[in-house]
Amino acid sequence: MVSTAIGLSSHIWNNNLRCVLLLLIYPVLIIGVFWAISFALGMLSNNNGETWIFVDFANKITYEFFPLIISGVSIWFIIAWFFNTRMIRKLSHSHPVSRKEEPELYNLLENLCISQGVKMPHLEIIETHARNAFASGISEGNFAITITRGLMNSLSKDELEGVLAHELTHIQNRDVRLLIVCIIFTGLFGFLAQLAWSNLRYSLFYGRRRSNNNNGSTFIIIIVIAIILWLGYMASLLMRFALSRRREYMADAGAISMTKNPEAMMRALMRISGRDQIPQTTDDIAMMCIENHKPFMGMFATHPPITNRIKAISEITRTPIPEKSNLAPVNKDHSFSNLTHKKATRTNPWLTHRKRK
Repeated sequence: MVSTAIGLSSHIWNNNLRCVLLLLIYPVLIIGVFWAISFALGMLSNNNGETWIFVDFANKITYEFFPLIISGVSIWFIIAWFFNTRMIRKLSHSHPVSRKEEPELYNLLENLCISQGVKMPHLEIIETHARNAFASGISEGNFAITITRGLMNSLSKDELEGVLAHELTHIQNRDVRLLIVCIIFTGLFGFLAQLAWSNLRYSLFYGRRRSNNNNGSTFIIIIVIAIILWLGYMASLLMRFALSRRREYMADAGAISMTKNPEAMMRALMRISGRDQIPQTTDDIAMMCIENHKPFMGMFATHPPITNRIKAISEITRTPIPEKSNLAPVNKDHSFSNLTHKKATRTNPWLTHRKRK
């Protein structure tokens, strides 16, 4: 069964299979939405017709535009496939760093990659107080691990290593590829729905200036199209959230397997808890992060509670849960290269303010 993964190898196999299924299901969903819009247009143009006439009309229109629909979906996917790294960088407000800029952080990740025999992903940083990290990318050439400055400055070396191992496991398990594919197609529905609602607002506020008999029917048609597109968008969201939340448990397990330090992983999760929200970012980025305590759109929990994850680590490894009150403060004012810090202060007021203190 696809939904009953046991072990890392089964989880990876299931993720690859889900990715293929989503690539097949999303175009079908898009064609279904187009067919529903055609059916609704047929009903609006001829209220007295038989149902089979509307069905036949929708079938003919969908068949006629089928090559155009598939071409449009393919172009959208190809653009997102090759430019997803730049898109995510813009959405998360991150910037790439090199070994020269962040030698300690870079070496931690490189050592993990060497131990696993995998290619080094790109390393990026978000200049914010928030404590979070995420992996992104579709293929080996554009995999990236992004962490926040707040995470770097608040975690000890072994805790930071655990977080990097967690994100590297997401890459190995192909979790990131699956999420990016979902985001690409969900974004397509969101874009079309927003376009329809923009036309609806235009017709509502500016269409009144034109007094002709077609305004009423045009307005109704736009409403119907917008509703169908939003239904398709919600359907794509439900498919997206059908992805197993087990991915975070599996990534925690993979991190412990790499570092052999379950206590450091539990301490890292404790320090991240409640301080994970990255300002001025999107729900798509939050879904990819190591922690997201706020439900997506206020309805769907994208991550299991951190307390449950810590408990699972403790039970499986038979390691006592650290006392949160006994976590030693971490002072990393001079742990990382001053080069990146100086460059960051020019664009991030909170770093300048912190330095003056």
